[in-house]
Amino acid sequence: MENTQPKTPVAPTIPLSTSVSFLLGRKRLLGWSIVLIALTVVLTWTGFLLTTGLVDHYTASFFEGGPARQSWWRWIKYGGWLVAKYLYVLVTRIIAFFLAFLLAYTLTTPFYSFLSNSAEKIFWGKEFQEDDGFSLAGIAKDLFEGAKIAIFGLLITIVALAVGFIPIVGQFAVFLIYTYYSALMFVDYPASRRRWGLGKKLLWLRHYSGHTFRLGLIPAAVSMIPLLNVFLLAFIFPLFTVHAALNFSAVELSRTRIP
Repeated sequence: MENTQPKTPVAPTIPLSTSVSFLLGRKRLLGWSIVLIALTVVLTWTGFLLTTGLVDHYTASFFEGGPARQSWWRWIKYGGWLVAKYLYVLVTRIIAFFLAFLLAYTLTTPFYSFLSNSAEKIFWGKEFQEDDGFSLAGIAKDLFEGAKIAIFGLLITIVALAVGFIPIVGQFAVFLIYTYYSALMFVDYPASRRRWGLGKKLLWLRHYSGHTFRLGLIPAAVSMIPLLNVFLLAFIFPLFTVHAALNFSAVELSRTRIP
């Protein structure tokens, strides 16, 4: 007997190569992206310097000089102190970078939302679904949603730090966590323009897990490169904003076409 149940349509996927060609071929989008790259770098680097400067101001006295080294026991104590010092510097720099990047992410949310909107409008043409448009109230909502994602990111970081202590499996889990969180950051722009709440965004990521993994994989990998991550993330952020916007809107448009 023939199955008459309607089949669930496969969610359309726009390849990264298509998004790259699309962005590079639109001077307006490319110019706006360059401005956003510079703004993100300046805000992140400024926040990083201010945060590390404040931390060093209050903690520098703990790492001055170090224990005396007149005996073998004191050399062991000195070695432990030296290891603690470098671990402290490494951890504080990573945390400072993450906090600075989240601040930059929050402050630039309305501008990336504009890039997301422009990309969708140009790509889909007459099929583009108009949203509420840009207004002071809309910008305020974008900033609020960006702050929510940033706070959620802090919680994610705490979880990742705890999970990271699990050998082998922990490191894989941390990478997976940051992959899905990276996807959330980019999906936030087109979803927030449609006035979606955080819960609905997370449901979308879970339902379209394949899209989520593809959108967050490269940004998550880049974020784990020491020192260069701030600049590399800033450079790829406009591209993945456009890439996520096109994929998100492709999925949503496909849903409206279902009879």
